[in-house]
Amino acid sequence: MLSEEDRRLLHILEQDCRLTPEELSIQTGLTPDYINKKIKQWEKDKVIVKYSLLVNHEKLEEDRVTALIDLKVLPQRGEGYDKIAQRFQKFPEIKSVFLMSGNYDLCLLIEGKNMYEIAQFVSDKLSPLDVIEATSTRFVLRRYKQDGIEFYGEEERPKRLVISP
Repeated sequence: MLSEEDRRLLHILEQDCRLTPEELSIQTGLTPDYINKKIKQWEKDKVIVKYSLLVNHEKLEEDRVTALIDLKVLPQRGEGYDKIAQRFQKFPEIKSVFLMSGNYDLCLLIEGKNMYEIAQFVSDKLSPLDVIEATSTRFVLRRYKQDGIEFYGEEERPKRLVISP
């Protein structure tokens, strides 16, 4: 169980993992030494699993497509959905695997250079798997917010997509 101070420390780190132990100490009242030890312990225990960078690829005008693929699967006897999810974790194209409630069992988050690349992945690598009963693919058209970060402020609205016949 986390203490209130540790919970606050973890929350601040989630907002900005670049802060130094000294800066964190000012915000939490904890000593830099305690913070260093706590972070190392959380890394060892896999409470902190990764430090990452969030890039707005739209600003770079890079070709990148994100898709959510819902899967209805046949759970493995004695294994449930875990063994299937572990199998999907091995594909580098799959960024996230979620067990879901509702009409579909698993949801995969996939990134590719274009829709064709994602379609190829679904047809060549996912569809042939005998555990899959059905798929539903949805493409992300624009990210407005991710991981608590807003991509566009009031003064900076994204350009509207031009649609013409």
